[in-house]
Amino acid sequence: MTDKKPDMTTTAGKIADLRNRLAEAREPMGSEAARTAGEAGISTARQRVEALVDPDTFVETDALARHRVEEHGMDRTKPVTDGVVTGYGLIDGRRVAVYAHDASIFDGQLGEVYAEKILKVYDLAIKTGVPVIAIHDSTGARLQEGVVTAAMSARILRKATEASGVVPQISVVAGEVASLAALLVPLSDLVVMVESATMHLTSVSAVTKVTRRVATAKSLGGADIHQTVTGVAHLTAGSDLEAIQTVRELAAFLPENNRAASPINDNSAEPDTSSLDTYIPDNDSAAYDVREIITRVTDKGLVELGRGYADNVVVGFAHISGRAVGIVANQPSVLAGCLDHAAAKKAAAFIRVCDSFNLPIVEFVDSPGFFPSEEEEHLGSAKYGAALAFAYAEAQVGKITVITRRAIGPSYVVMGSKDLGADMVFAWPTAQIALADATTAAEHLGVDADEYAAAHLTPYVATERGLVDAVIEPSHTRTQVTEALRLLERKVVYAIPKKHGNIPL
Repeated sequence: MTDKKPDMTTTAGKIADLRNRLAEAREPMGSEAARTAGEAGISTARQRVEALVDPDTFVETDALARHRVEEHGMDRTKPVTDGVVTGYGLIDGRRVAVYAHDASIFDGQLGEVYAEKILKVYDLAIKTGVPVIAIHDSTGARLQEGVVTAAMSARILRKATEASGVVPQISVVAGEVASLAALLVPLSDLVVMVESATMHLTSVSAVTKVTRRVATAKSLGGADIHQTVTGVAHLTAGSDLEAIQTVRELAAFLPENNRAASPINDNSAEPDTSSLDTYIPDNDSAAYDVREIITRVTDKGLVELGRGYADNVVVGFAHISGRAVGIVANQPSVLAGCLDHAAAKKAAAFIRVCDSFNLPIVEFVDSPGFFPSEEEEHLGSAKYGAALAFAYAEAQVGKITVITRRAIGPSYVVMGSKDLGADMVFAWPTAQIALADATTAAEHLGVDADEYAAAHLTPYVATERGLVDAVIEPSHTRTQVTEALRLLERKVVYAIPKKHGNIPL
């Protein structure tokens, strides 16, 4: 090793100088900082990016960028990369754009040059039609650069909004994400959060001061909060590298952009569906786990999203005969399958992701209605029920509904009914499709509940009216859904020209 400077009058010297500069970009705060981070179990931004993409495929952009600020002593510290690693690479051979905050540089805080790098990633992704994957580890805007950082944050939010529905956006929350940096994460289609990470908009000190209760980053926005309370985190992982591996798996379900077809998995498996014929309990009020049905209909089960938040509805990705699909299902083992405001919001958001990226939607319905309570009404069950109806009615992808047991009243309407826009509706012989349950109908109509149930709580009244396309044996569900998916590949919708609808928020 030598500290001798390259001879810049020669080509060899200029190449050596370039290599030195790029080496600095790999460890902008020095090898000691990288070693210390490794000993603490923290992956560097570059290690995270290189773990995300296929080996030797990462192409870095703006590696030698530095901030231009002279005030507040910033002229004395001008590390290359300026706190964010940007570029593109491959995941399982498919191109993606990526950026990762580097918390070792100014705590990952955003500055003008830093923002310019991220904006270039978004522009590149939009122009080329590739997903954007972001690894967040930033405590907000760089105070030393003043209000320009707020303006640059606004530009990034606007650019992410422009990209929304055009290319998939996936975020990993890998460390502390605070202040303005926290606004960008929920704009993503999918969010994976490391269990030790935090995300909050207001500062810990401000919350403590205003509420006069001691707050921490974890109490404001730990992974458990965002998994079970806010629903922002679709999945959690034990470490940043586990989260990144999860992102690689999620990316396999999504096309590169809104014009590409849903991915086909050639390694489909054929599950045993025969047990479905005896799966629904004879007792109408008995609970069961809808995931068992999903496992028997799909190739290799469900990649469930949002587990722990509104578990009375189950959503996630799966393959059916090799085709990537989105699954939405009532969960009879939680609140008897009743919908509530959170479940409706969760399902609506997922449906919009599927529709944005051409994933057919398959719904499994077993719900007696919306959960009846004063609190639910105050929390907006009507508003979010309308949002679910809006999202489903607006979706242009193939839509298939399987009614396994109860489809009563409002739940029948918003959970993929024929007149809301389902292309194919199948019902099992155990299905109960009606405006009201037997007890309620008997009270209002002055009839015997058992007689009403025998006459109306079946799939056949709806079938006679064309509201159900076919009553099928449960064990035939996979075959029927597969054929419907093949047919719906040819679906074409000519939408009414408009800027956008006004979904209830």
